[in-house]
Amino acid sequence: MKIKEIQDQIVEEFDIFDSWMDKYEYLIELGKSVPVIDDINKTDDNIIKGCQSKVWLHAQENDGFVEFSADSDAIITKGIVSLLIRTFSNQRPDDIINASLDFIDKIGLRQHLSPNRANGLNNMIKKIKFYAIAFSKTK
Repeated sequence: MKIKEIQDQIVEEFDIFDSWMDKYEYLIELGKSVPVIDDINKTDDNIIKGCQSKVWLHAQENDGFVEFSADSDAIITKGIVSLLIRTFSNQRPDDIINASLDFIDKIGLRQHLSPNRANGLNNMIKKIKFYAIAFSKTK
């Protein structure tokens, strides 16, 4: 599935909920299904800097596609990173680099995060794009 199609799906899912409390609960549920990073990859290099909580993000290239795994010690943050992984995992590096991230604003996520969590979200996105750039250079 293409990145845009996944993002459209996420927007539709969040549109079902009327309140942000319900959306937060859904984020928490999504976090339970995140592809969990192996303990061996919970290194300083894989920590997202600037996050209020600890977030590890690992990427590997497999047959021209980038696969992500992650973990966090905070349930909301784990839900946020799971949305990003769902969107960008198993995609080509160039598609990740060129992807628009308007779905984040469409679901209202950025507006409902504390400044520290919003900063963490931006840093997660930067790290995902950084990995994609690195893998695009190895082709």
